[in-house]
Amino acid sequence: MSRSTKALAAAAVLALTLAACANTDDGDSGDEDSSTPELTVQTAIDAPDDAVSPAGDGSAECPATTTIAYIGAETGANAQLGINIINGVKLAVEEHNANNANCQVTLQTFDTEGDPNKSTGPVTQATNDENIIGVVGLPFSGESKATGTIFEQAGLVHITPSATGPALTQNGWTTFFRALGNDNVQGPAVPKLTEKLDAKTVYVVQDDSEYGVGLAGTATEALGDNVVGSDKVTTGQKDFSATISKILAEKPDAVFYSGYYAEGAPFNQQLVAKGYEGIFIGPDGVKDQEFINQAGDASANAYFTCPCIPGELITSFSDAYKKVSGGDAPGTYSVEGYDAATVLLAGIDEGNQDRAKLKDWVTNYDAQGLSKKFKWDETGELTELAVYGYKVQDGQIVSVGVL
Repeated sequence: MSRSTKALAAAAVLALTLAACANTDDGDSGDEDSSTPELTVQTAIDAPDDAVSPAGDGSAECPATTTIAYIGAETGANAQLGINIINGVKLAVEEHNANNANCQVTLQTFDTEGDPNKSTGPVTQATNDENIIGVVGLPFSGESKATGTIFEQAGLVHITPSATGPALTQNGWTTFFRALGNDNVQGPAVPKLTEKLDAKTVYVVQDDSEYGVGLAGTATEALGDNVVGSDKVTTGQKDFSATISKILAEKPDAVFYSGYYAEGAPFNQQLVAKGYEGIFIGPDGVKDQEFINQAGDASANAYFTCPCIPGELITSFSDAYKKVSGGDAPGTYSVEGYDAATVLLAGIDEGNQDRAKLKDWVTNYDAQGLSKKFKWDETGELTELAVYGYKVQDGQIVSVGVL
């Protein structure tokens, strides 16, 4: 069986498992057009019984200098996506240290602002710190592309919880691992969502980021003849009137925006203000509460795809997470950040306490996390993949289950 066939089979099994354990309701938001089919809302997910805990068994010993790092956005236009991850990593480290008196792992954070042009400095700084033996990050595809060779030359293993550009695992890097499905998986989920919403025509808009361009390509291919038009915007753009005029002329059932919430929110806000009454679909880069905060009432038409599990529905995780986040519920990729850190911490507990040993640990890892089973192929891609659908309901993003 090919790796792609195995991945599809694993996704099907995961979908059945989660469907069986999730409690659901009809979740009528009252915000959507009456012609749009109502999707059943997922209300709970049981934590896997065999999920590895970062706390371990409490017997770990390690040098006082042992350090892991988060590298990625802490500030910048799309900072919240990075903050979600940081909080997940912090929770894992705190749970580990509370249960292992003789192995207190330090967490360092390095801010890239999510900018490929600014990412090489923080990554170089981290790789030059010999105490750092493993990294969670970088969150975005562009900055991951810009820094992968630096990690490789330093032999420093890094697990991205959110960078989905497919080409990232085609560079021959042995230090890069992805904790989610890539855009070759997310792109084909877009027509699955539009079919559920009975949206037969789709207009595709992409930004100019590495992520936006790549995902627009895989989504467009998957949508096929349902695409009635496409256009491009740029990072930092404020006025989308030219693109909106083209969309209104085509009168699509749905608009798929391939990019991040910093531009996706004002774009959708302006789109609705100009009279658009159809569906707005964004990917994981748009799926954040900040999209709703910035788009306001216009966000009521929004749906999302994301290769991320709704961590807020895992009660035990959500309750613990709120203690490190100032009361905020888990967001996009919070669980994936927690799981990625857990992989590193479990390796440290098993005595893999230098860069070479910890990289080998991750390479050969095979265990269940909260979000999925973690086992990578030779390129750093996971062998178990799933994409979830989400929608805006009553001013919040809620899950509609595996697509």
